[in-house]
Amino acid sequence: MNKTYYVCKYTPVELLEALGGECEILNDMPEGFDLAEQVAHPNICGFGKAVLEAVLAGKVKELVLVNCCDTIRSVYDILEDSGEMDFLYMVDMLHCDTSCSRERTAAQLKDLVRAYGEYKGTTFDKEKFLKAFHPKKRMQDPHLAVLGARMGNELFQMTQDAMPLPVVNETCVNNRSVGDTLPEADLDFDQLMEWYAEELLHQIPCMRMMDHAGRKQLYQDPSLKGIIYHTVKFCDFYSFEYSDIKGHTDVPLLKIESDYTVQSSGQLSTRLEAFAESLNIETETRREKTMGKGYFAGIDSGSTSTDVVILDRDKKIVSSVIMPTGAGAANGAERALEEALRQSNLNREDIDAVVTTGYGRTAISDGDKSITEITCHARGAHFLDPSVRTVVDIGGQDSKVIRLNDDGSVKNFVMNDKCAAGTGRFLEMMAKTMEMSLDELSKVGLSYQEDITISSMCTVFAESEVVSLIAQNKATDDIVHGLNKAVAAKTASLVKRVGGEEAYMMTGGVAQNQGLVKTLEERLGTKLVISDKSQLCGALGAALFATEM
Repeated sequence: MNKTYYVCKYTPVELLEALGGECEILNDMPEGFDLAEQVAHPNICGFGKAVLEAVLAGKVKELVLVNCCDTIRSVYDILEDSGEMDFLYMVDMLHCDTSCSRERTAAQLKDLVRAYGEYKGTTFDKEKFLKAFHPKKRMQDPHLAVLGARMGNELFQMTQDAMPLPVVNETCVNNRSVGDTLPEADLDFDQLMEWYAEELLHQIPCMRMMDHAGRKQLYQDPSLKGIIYHTVKFCDFYSFEYSDIKGHTDVPLLKIESDYTVQSSGQLSTRLEAFAESLNIETETRREKTMGKGYFAGIDSGSTSTDVVILDRDKKIVSSVIMPTGAGAANGAERALEEALRQSNLNREDIDAVVTTGYGRTAISDGDKSITEITCHARGAHFLDPSVRTVVDIGGQDSKVIRLNDDGSVKNFVMNDKCAAGTGRFLEMMAKTMEMSLDELSKVGLSYQEDITISSMCTVFAESEVVSLIAQNKATDDIVHGLNKAVAAKTASLVKRVGGEEAYMMTGGVAQNQGLVKTLEERLGTKLVISDKSQLCGALGAALFATEM
């Protein structure tokens, strides 16, 4: 027997089960949208595409939808025309909880009974109906919650794995609350449907409802210790709520967005792990210290370079290395650590603890612990200059801005990790286009004459603009200044989003780009702190954490 899938908490699941249905939430994230994009508009949300992908791949034959939004209506129309479904039904539920809405919903429920009963060859079973209700139990212990738009199963599992406390899924269909109080036993079918319509409409509202004030209970729970707020690309329903929550709660809050594919969930791992670290909740017992020689190593495995710092027990740097990462993070880390040991005349057994960080941190098996580059950059920057309150790190494949507390812990952070715009990779591609090295690119642009604007931050389109400017015989300094201005504008917008405040420190390899530093300082209206160890901030922070193990 086929399962009947549903996507909305307003779906009358108990009614379907009373008619012999076996119901399941459709919430899996596909690898991509190869099939869906052949039949759907490219700008419908990722969840709508995920539903189409599941049906077109033959995984779903029975589906009950609710008219949540334009995307769901489009999905219904496409599936109705596809001929792929054994049973497809759209429940037309109004977006308010009034007597008129309840009457309309009760009529819809009766229509569904006729259609689904005819499809299954069954009739309504009152006993099955009443047994189908399972009131939701609320978490009373300290926990975190995922709020906002629906989150795919795979991403939710990743979130659970990353967090130091239990995580409750309070998104969309997952915060369903129907049947806390069962109806009177002597109600006939029509009366039951009237009661059921009221129960469905009187849940904790979703953002599609006209009155969604009741959602406040989701983030005013005293046992709630943090919120991961999830949105889906091209969905506007939940963008407004995030701003409201941000202004009305004191618990730590992280906003993430996915396109509802498995690939997009992988891009979010660093944000999730950094958020977990910022909660400062101890989840493991510190291991017993071994009496070694008192040396500690931090390895920052980036997409471009791998940095190693070795500290002694007094937290003094005894050696530091910056080497190209090469083809593999693990091999690059091993080479860099060996070189750092050679420079300090130490052996591997002289190192008491190794902490890894950066893009390739999870691939390095030689470390004792892995910590995100966000937390490590914050710790390293604070060590170099305790007055720093904002860290700007432009890495090889992402850009980060980190707000610090007085003790160097992470107060807030934002990342630009969805494309190469404004990153070291962007500058590397532009340098190749202009037939110069990154070192050469970092020194030109300081003496520009014409204030050129590069209008696109997309690497592909920006490259086309640069080629066009070269063909127009524009001066190299002027073109490079235009590139620096574009990256500075992108970075400054991240600073604004995180609420950056002085003093600012720039870390990472791009901190060596003199033209970009100058342009960013002009954009921010302040000087950037750049230490001779700024490029080593991540590895330094990791080594500092190693001294505490």
